[in-house]
Amino acid sequence: MNSMEQTSNTVSKEADFLRALYQDWSDRMVANPNMTIADFRSLFDEWEKPTLEPEGVTYKSDTVGGIDVVWAYPIGCDKSKVLIYTHGGGFAVGSSSSHRKLAGHMAKALGVSSIVLDYRRSPENPFPAQLEDAAAVYQALLASGIHAKDIGTIGDSAGGNLAVASVLKFRELGLELPGFVIAFSPWLDMELTGATLESNDATDALITVPLLQGMIAMFTGGDSTKVRDPLANPLHADFNGYPPLYINAGGAECLLDDARRLHDRALAAGVQATLSVVDGMQHVFPFLAGRAPEADKEIERIAAWYKTLQK
Repeated sequence: MNSMEQTSNTVSKEADFLRALYQDWSDRMVANPNMTIADFRSLFDEWEKPTLEPEGVTYKSDTVGGIDVVWAYPIGCDKSKVLIYTHGGGFAVGSSSSHRKLAGHMAKALGVSSIVLDYRRSPENPFPAQLEDAAAVYQALLASGIHAKDIGTIGDSAGGNLAVASVLKFRELGLELPGFVIAFSPWLDMELTGATLESNDATDALITVPLLQGMIAMFTGGDSTKVRDPLANPLHADFNGYPPLYINAGGAECLLDDARRLHDRALAAGVQATLSVVDGMQHVFPFLAGRAPEADKEIERIAAWYKTLQK
């Protein structure tokens, strides 16, 4: 189906906020090679900084399916339609706090509600705890009377992996599948074979192979056989019968090849799949929602895509 390369000669000065934040994190990680997991989590909770607060969105803390969550309710939204948002952060860091505003922007653009999961994180809870938590929330939403077709999974980076893999988990559990999937800069390949890991190393201000290797060790609990498990590495999955899929990535990021390969695998299985790559953008550039035109235009494209699914 669709593959869009959004090219421009310049990156907006507003978009540089994200690159500068990532560079600051990278510098701090280099300066403190003995960072604890608590240090990492504090660092990555700064991920909310690039996102401006969306206007007209309210939030509510809740527990759904035994999982702590934060709801985003845009004023006038259709609460019978839900985005299940799984946050990024290498399965180990990130939270509803870091991702609440981005989930709010997405819910507002689509006119629906969003639920941000504080799923169990590694290393304390390795794979597949995260997918079990996503499945528990999905089953609770279905039990509450929300229709599967009115639910979408959405996530970024490792949370993009979870947005993709959770649907595979739902299928394994014999559940009706959700209506659609949205993945921002998904990190899918636990074997780290993507060519852009090397070719974009100089332009990606955050992602490095050593950083990913550390996240993989925590996620898999040190079990190297899990890096090829389709629920941990969806590039090995069977996508037959999969819901419509929207994938985006930044042209400057190391994980670009993960997005491209997911798109190729989905198309090969007959899935309605769209890939949007925005030139010069960093990892999970929609974090710039409300701040940079590149993010706002991308969210508009996703909203237009979502509307075509509702017809």
